[in-house]
Amino acid sequence: MKAEQDLERLTGYFPGRKALSQSAPDFALHHSLEAIKQKDPNVRAWVILKSGQELESDISEAASKPLGALPFGVKDVIDVGGLPTQCGVAGTGKPLARYDAACVEQLRAAGGIPVGKTVTTEYAFRNPGPTRNPWNPAHTPGGSSSGSAAAVAAGMVPAALSTQTGGSIIRPAAYCGVVGFKPSFGLLSRDGLKLTSESLDVIGWHAASVDYAQAFAHALLPRMPNMVSGDFRSLKVAITLHGAAQSPDAEAVAALRHVQQTLERGGAQCADIFMGKELDLLAQAHAAIMKYEFARNLAPVVRHDRHILSPALLNNVAEGFAVPDSLYFEMRAVQRELRGSWHELSDGADLILTPSASGPAPLGHAHTGAPAFNKMWSVLGWPCLHLPVAVAAGGLPIGVQLIANWHHDFRLLDLAATIEEKLNPKGERSD
Repeated sequence: MKAEQDLERLTGYFPGRKALSQSAPDFALHHSLEAIKQKDPNVRAWVILKSGQELESDISEAASKPLGALPFGVKDVIDVGGLPTQCGVAGTGKPLARYDAACVEQLRAAGGIPVGKTVTTEYAFRNPGPTRNPWNPAHTPGGSSSGSAAAVAAGMVPAALSTQTGGSIIRPAAYCGVVGFKPSFGLLSRDGLKLTSESLDVIGWHAASVDYAQAFAHALLPRMPNMVSGDFRSLKVAITLHGAAQSPDAEAVAALRHVQQTLERGGAQCADIFMGKELDLLAQAHAAIMKYEFARNLAPVVRHDRHILSPALLNNVAEGFAVPDSLYFEMRAVQRELRGSWHELSDGADLILTPSASGPAPLGHAHTGAPAFNKMWSVLGWPCLHLPVAVAAGGLPIGVQLIANWHHDFRLLDLAATIEEKLNPKGERSD
């Protein structure tokens, strides 16, 4: 793991917010469009882009608002007015969305400009899309939010909306070396999202830095009082190294211990905990809930578009209809009980530190990696953030996952910003 000399490659690929504040109002958009023109033929992160003329017309109104005409991407399961939402399936003949999803509208109101739609796996599930990892195109970018993570990693946009049902924000963030943020379940409206699991789906975002992630949070999330502090002093951190039936490799452990040392130098108290039984139960709950709800939400799609859907997706729907009602309700009860068990599961900690994935992005494109370190937190609905830490020996990024209690989203972001600054004081990255 090469931390010190290579960490600056992991953040600030897109010019930082401070640099943008000193630039012309149209600089960020023009930078974004040029980067897309130069890089997307190889990365293939985008499904469809808005016309340059349409985007230019948005600048004057957006420039005076908090985000200052900041371009962003939108995962193609979220509506953008005037564009189709194809959910990773070509040939559906979907009509153009009449208006924006609520989250897109909120970002517009804050001065954001949606550039276009980013690639998703088929209905945000398993069948990979064409997107390639900007760090090494032979390796997966992750999924299902592959396009959003890769677009940010390649410096095409500073941030992009994404979704997570299992690990679809955190894992692509880990594989592509960008910040990934999944808010608390239910904190952000899902109006305009093609739901796959009403009990698990969360809209979040990928970002070039924690600063950009915070800017999106201020535009999208209600601010909870008395929950903002980036101070490590008296902070209790619980460390859990294992995922659901998966353990991290040596480089993932080294990245985590590096962050642990940074926290401890700032005054935090860190201790390893073991959640074996709970992790297994949460993994069972995730499988049952996701399959059951996915099948029922996709049933109308299967009825009308079966001929253009993959055999893998059709098989997943069949598996979901085979989940007994009794098991589904049993696992929903487990979910409700454990969602309120932060203090018991974290051993009274303020923050949980864990790997985001078992290691760097796997070789190949047939699969998008496993959500073994993510799906339990999706069941619990707690806010999660992937923070890039270093470049592994093979030249791929690696980082850690930070998890906070329900609705402690802004505290999580503030702590992540402090860690990011201590790991990488320069905070900038050059292409």
